[in-house]
Amino acid sequence: MRRLALIAAVSFSAAALAQYPTKPPKLYVGFVPGGGVDQTARITVAGLTPIWNQQVIVENKTGAGGTIAAEATARSAPDGYTLVLCNVGSHGIGPALYKKLGYDGLSDVTPIGLIGLTPNVLAVHPSVPATTVAEFIAYAKANTGKLSYGSSGVGTSTHLGVELFKSLTGVQIVHVPYKGGAASSADLAGGQVQLVITNLPEQVAYIRSGRTRALGVSTLKRSPQFPEVPSISDTVAGYDVTVWYGLCGPGNMPRALVAKINADLVKAVSSPETSKRLADVGIEPAPGTPEQFSTFVRAELAKWAKVVRDAGVTAD
Repeated sequence: MRRLALIAAVSFSAAALAQYPTKPPKLYVGFVPGGGVDQTARITVAGLTPIWNQQVIVENKTGAGGTIAAEATARSAPDGYTLVLCNVGSHGIGPALYKKLGYDGLSDVTPIGLIGLTPNVLAVHPSVPATTVAEFIAYAKANTGKLSYGSSGVGTSTHLGVELFKSLTGVQIVHVPYKGGAASSADLAGGQVQLVITNLPEQVAYIRSGRTRALGVSTLKRSPQFPEVPSISDTVAGYDVTVWYGLCGPGNMPRALVAKINADLVKAVSSPETSKRLADVGIEPAPGTPEQFSTFVRAELAKWAKVVRDAGVTAD
């Protein structure tokens, strides 16, 4: 890794940096098409394309809670041509959950910039006789072990978010892991599972059509998309899960290159069109500096390491 970093640092002259990118960069997405991570990636790419005058190649490299895509990025040359749509699952939870990762969650990852934030949303199938979080808790306790919840995979925020909910409320709900949030949300709408606490972008259309019912959001503040939906913490003290999406690269990327990509990312995310598209799927744009994002990621790693430890969840 250090040798690659040295080569990249030497080769990125001021002239080369000004011309970056001279070929299509690759963006890994660690989850299946249609989910919140994938939607965010494609909206972001649409904003970056006219700035870079290059079509970013999006590759869905799925599995292991997004850590397969993260590892593929970590093992790439730090030249800016291999990036990853990093998120709370792959770069917040994953390093604590998977004990045999082929990379270090800090030294082999370069946080470039935050894209946006969104709550997870607690949604139930309409057949569930509950219109509030408190009513659902009572119903679940009266039907111990009979209800199931879907997630986008073991170790994701949609899995650990429910495990945190269970530990704080004492309810017992069976976990049904899927290969992505789009699949678990579709099965909730179809009645195969009774509950999800999943990324809001995956539920917006279902909630608006009445195919699922939103009972609460995972963040301390309400979502602008559904201001009538209260925070889960209004009923369950201590519950707070924020889903985030950002852009990351391999470790040891040259600082000037990181600054260049970050500046372009901020420009793309801040544009009226991209901001609206993100907001339409429930994501609050939150661009900032690489330093701010790095501090944020470190705090997330510490937070989720504690949740994983307290929940006793293991993935390998």
